[in-house]
Amino acid sequence: MGLKPDHWIRKMSLEQGMIEPFQEGKKRPGVISYGLSSYGYDVRVADEYKIFTNVFSATVDPKQFDTRSMVDFKGDVCIIPPNSFALAKTVEYFRIPRGVMTICVGKSTYARCGIIVNVTPFEPEWEGYVTLEISNTTPLPAKIYSNEGISQVIFLEGDEVCETSYADKKGKYQNQQGILLPRL
Repeated sequence: MGLKPDHWIRKMSLEQGMIEPFQEGKKRPGVISYGLSSYGYDVRVADEYKIFTNVFSATVDPKQFDTRSMVDFKGDVCIIPPNSFALAKTVEYFRIPRGVMTICVGKSTYARCGIIVNVTPFEPEWEGYVTLEISNTTPLPAKIYSNEGISQVIFLEGDEVCETSYADKKGKYQNQQGILLPRL
């Protein structure tokens, strides 16, 4: 298994639609970076969010998720309350090749502010907008800037293609178009 370099990511995105829209990585003054990097791609967070709230004192249960525990928000800047959490989606749509898997890590600009971004791996042949899990670990409100970089996707290619892909399994998060809440 090995890392995939920038020229491979560019080629797969431009020729096969692996990442749409695809952006070259370049400096953008006053903007948290996004686009192509050496061995990955820095994704942007879209302007739609689901922010956790405790207004209804709901219990968070992944088997029976109560949608009343979330507040929908759309805007250029999302404020995540202290010690709270939000879901969002990427600007980019992904189509992962069968012989590739990704891992995603938060950007250091946010991590240094106590904001942690968690994303599960994109399995071979997974497709869709990525649901981002954003945690504010600080005792202060935290700003998230829409349409700017939030995390980096690192592409790993297997020595051979997998026997069963996410598409073959008909995974429950396949082709997601928006922010998806937990499913069984």
